[in-house]
Amino acid sequence: MASSSPAPPGVMLAIHEKKTSTVDLYRPLRNYIVVHYSEREAQLLEDDLETVRQLRCDIEKPPESSPPDIRRDTLQAYARALAVMEPRFPISPDRSHINAITFTWFDAFKPNKKAAQQNIHLEKAAVFFNLGAVYSQMGLAADRSSPAGLKQACNCFQSASGAFAFLRDNVSMKAAIGGATVDVSAECAGMLDRLMLAQAQECFFEKVISDAKPPGLCSKVARQVGLYYEETYAALSVPPLSQHFDRSWISHVQLKAAQFYAEACYRAALELHGKEEIAEEIARLKIGLGVLTDAKKSAKGVAAVLLDAISRLESNMNVNLERAVKENDRVYLMRVPAAGSLTSLPAASLVKPVPMADLLDASKDKLFATLVPDSSAKVLSKYTEMVDDIIRTQAEKLQQGSEITRVKLKDMDLPDSILALEGNFSLPMDLKEDVEAVQISGGPSGLEAELQQLRDLRRVNQELLVQTEELLQKEEREDAQFRTQFGTRWTRPQSSTLTKNLLERLNRFAGNLKQAADSDARIERAVRDNMELMSILDHRPIESAVPSLARPIMSLDGNEDAIVGALKQSLRQLENLGAQRAGLEDMLKEMKRKDDILPKLMTSTGSSEDLFKKEISKYDHICGEISQNIEAQEQLLLQIQAQNDDFAAVFNLEDYKVSRERCYKQIAAAIAKYREIKDNINEGLKFYVTLQDAITNVKQQCSDFVMTRNIQCREMIEDVQRQIAGLNFSTNAKTGYNYPSAGQSNPQRSTPQQPDPQSSPLPSHPQSPYGHPSGEQARPAYSQPYPPYTSSQQSPYHAPPGAPTSYQRPPHEYGQPAYPGWRGPYYNAPPQQQNPYPPPPYSLPGQYPQQGNYYKHQ
Repeated sequence: MASSSPAPPGVMLAIHEKKTSTVDLYRPLRNYIVVHYSEREAQLLEDDLETVRQLRCDIEKPPESSPPDIRRDTLQAYARALAVMEPRFPISPDRSHINAITFTWFDAFKPNKKAAQQNIHLEKAAVFFNLGAVYSQMGLAADRSSPAGLKQACNCFQSASGAFAFLRDNVSMKAAIGGATVDVSAECAGMLDRLMLAQAQECFFEKVISDAKPPGLCSKVARQVGLYYEETYAALSVPPLSQHFDRSWISHVQLKAAQFYAEACYRAALELHGKEEIAEEIARLKIGLGVLTDAKKSAKGVAAVLLDAISRLESNMNVNLERAVKENDRVYLMRVPAAGSLTSLPAASLVKPVPMADLLDASKDKLFATLVPDSSAKVLSKYTEMVDDIIRTQAEKLQQGSEITRVKLKDMDLPDSILALEGNFSLPMDLKEDVEAVQISGGPSGLEAELQQLRDLRRVNQELLVQTEELLQKEEREDAQFRTQFGTRWTRPQSSTLTKNLLERLNRFAGNLKQAADSDARIERAVRDNMELMSILDHRPIESAVPSLARPIMSLDGNEDAIVGALKQSLRQLENLGAQRAGLEDMLKEMKRKDDILPKLMTSTGSSEDLFKKEISKYDHICGEISQNIEAQEQLLLQIQAQNDDFAAVFNLEDYKVSRERCYKQIAAAIAKYREIKDNINEGLKFYVTLQDAITNVKQQCSDFVMTRNIQCREMIEDVQRQIAGLNFSTNAKTGYNYPSAGQSNPQRSTPQQPDPQSSPLPSHPQSPYGHPSGEQARPAYSQPYPPYTSSQQSPYHAPPGAPTSYQRPPHEYGQPAYPGWRGPYYNAPPQQQNPYPPPPYSLPGQYPQQGNYYKHQ
């Protein structure tokens, strides 16, 4: 059984702090006090102003300039100062406010992006972000190999979670109004909150493992770690965070989620083994191993230490799985349950965000105490909470109303049925895009032209083959004629001994052309057999092929128009209600943005409760409108339901839906068959072009061979004639003419060398079953596609000595492009190698004209 001894501490993440630009707070704040209060008040608050200025200067310093704990204390003090300043110093572009301060902060994850605002919300958001970042750095720096360090790390990560949670719930939305960076958005803050909780829970997992706690408890703790990481990964996988974070972040979190899910399975399996529940133990181990295998496929840029931890866990699980399988086969003989039948693993959360309320408590701070009473800040926060509660409740009502409308209209098939009656119906987007792609590529009606291209290319290849064979046959007849004429004096090798390999190659070409013709015939038969099915794709627009919702042939009362008109009118009213809801939600946000009662609160002499009632009442009107909108929508939906029932009965809507779905299936089947045939035609076109190159290459070799033999023939005739006339003064003791073999030179005269395919054999191309390369299984439907004529090892054809080396033409696409991701079973030519030489023309000169655009170089 694999050991469950403690492993080294896992890899964790820390957050870098945001950086800022220098801001002078002293002078603008002092000027505001002088203008709105007095010079004497400003002199009394000189120390407070200096404290704020110094805190801001400390924040501006690089993070590495001070230890993390000092940095943390500075951020906490500045956060309390901002809480005191917010109700006392209105910072905004307004002329009556402090408009000389602009806070600029750079994104922590993309430092080239920045945001600048003339309000305190961005400043607060950045401070809380940096506070969470410092806590994360302190947690990462803690020595988790010791119990004290492990506890410190866990507490720091929970504090970091609290800072990010406070940022998400209280500051991010306000900062976003003025245009903040992504790192302080509610989505990013929520993601970082989950990440910090995951790492805090991971500290607890390391503790229970080091304390040798029962496997069942370890499994629950590990499962909760995995859940936190899964929530983090879900946030990182959607905009705006998916485009903002480096891929290594996403891979790290994804792998961590898989690791701790597998860890939970592993610990649960240990507990099951102790209970002798071997079957479920095997199932849990298999599930965990499967999750690890899937996660490792996308693990890019993660730390090697994390991969090592995954490998150790995987090894332990494999050992336990092998042992459990053997025990089950030999002893228990239990049926292993399916993964879907197992209950979810239980989880136990031992961590939570540290509340930031105490951190924000500035009641003990004496900053600007004489300027504004401390009670004013508390009163203002109470009013803010009241407004936030109203906004949240009303926004939830609006969103719920829109969702109810969407679901009910979908159930009633509206407004699609109305559009179908008016002829404005459109196919589902994915199906329509597939049809448009088919029509762009020519559609079924264009297949005949491509079949004609196949026929033309096959004819060109056949004629090339005949021409090449005739060259060799003519040379062989001439050689035989001279051999008969001169008898033993004709001493050069017979043509048949030199052209054996060339003829074998030509015979193979002829055989493969015959096989290719059979494949062409099958394609043409497939086109004929399926043309009726595919013809639906030639309808333009395709919607014309879809059954329409027709009016009844006979009507008893003739009220169809009235039913349709009433239903359309109700749908328009429902649409207006939806647009009204969107406007009400925007109005709520705008009212909240402009709702600043601080000046009134500062000058009010009455009860703050009376002021709150008066100010909060301005939201009553919009809340009433929202309630009326929701009630009107409920009544209208009931009315639409009744009208739709009448509409469905009159226009036989159910039969229309059945016929429409049947048409959708027919279109999908036609697309699939067209793609199959189209891809195989394209394979055939590429096959014939490749074969044409091969035959042209061999024909050139044959022409060179015949030319060389003709030159030798003339010289030998002259030599034989000199011998007959007694004029041979050669110093060679032998009679006749000494013809060198391939690769040798003639010492008597300088003559062109005889190409000898025997001494330089052509590489053979064994023919596998029709069109399948060696080692490939035959495919269904058409089991014999066109055979290949290229080799990935060497050039397939020999050139005569001195001739240019043959080359492989880079692959080209001919005809219409095949649909991506699908290969037909007709052709299976292997991919050709790239070659730096330019491709030769694919048509024969002279009597073989160009075959349309197909032969056009790409």
